[in-house]
Amino acid sequence: MASHRKLRAAAVVCAVAVVTGPAPAAAWAAAGDPAAAPAVTAPSPDPFAGLTADRIGDKAVTATRSATSLRMTGRLSADGQPLDIDFAVNDHDECTGVMKIKGGTAELRKAASITYLKGDEAFWRASMTSQGMSPAQIAATIELVKGRWLKISPGQAGSADLGGVCDLKSLLADLGRDEAERRGLVRGPDAKVGDTPVATLVKKKAGGETTTVSVARQGKPYILKMVKKGGPEPGALVLSDYDKPVKVVIPPASETVDLSKLDQGTAV
Repeated sequence: MASHRKLRAAAVVCAVAVVTGPAPAAAWAAAGDPAAAPAVTAPSPDPFAGLTADRIGDKAVTATRSATSLRMTGRLSADGQPLDIDFAVNDHDECTGVMKIKGGTAELRKAASITYLKGDEAFWRASMTSQGMSPAQIAATIELVKGRWLKISPGQAGSADLGGVCDLKSLLADLGRDEAERRGLVRGPDAKVGDTPVATLVKKKAGGETTTVSVARQGKPYILKMVKKGGPEPGALVLSDYDKPVKVVIPPASETVDLSKLDQGTAV
């Protein structure tokens, strides 16, 4: 029985790590282009006048990497499954947000190096089923975590993977790491993302894959939207709320269950 309990505890965390995975900010979403904006007349003066599209891309990557916080909204692909995310993250390894996969929903929070995860039954069931857990193991685990936040401390199984979702510095470090990949950009028609005018940078690849990056033309040249059409990972990711405070509400102890309790087969 002890080995079954250990498997159950490990599978819960591994399942979540699989569906969330520490996706870099440059990862592309898997469904659609949210808030697509029509082309607009470029206001004058153009902050990027005289710059090539590649140079604008360089400036955008540098600015975005300097952010102290941001919000990521979009749909990522996890093992071929669409994963909807809406997360606010800062450079103190703190975050708060929601993710949805296979009809299930979960909230994730991290503060003071502790990660909290609260999923509905559909989320847990889909996650654990993908890990090959038996119906009995799934039912027992869901009963333990139902209506509670799973508390995962540093050093516990899966803490690094889940915490990676909240590691802004790591996420942004991957942004534009491959300089060769972002070369060959062409500036398209200017547009807007929300109320912010943007420069549109486009790269086309053989096979019909097109990548479009929208760069703010007011204030710092932050990346506000990334869209990929065609290829294996089409979709869009919107970045907003740059440098705004991220408030993480830590769940009360009465509403949490420590990951170790799954190992023991008991709940507090």
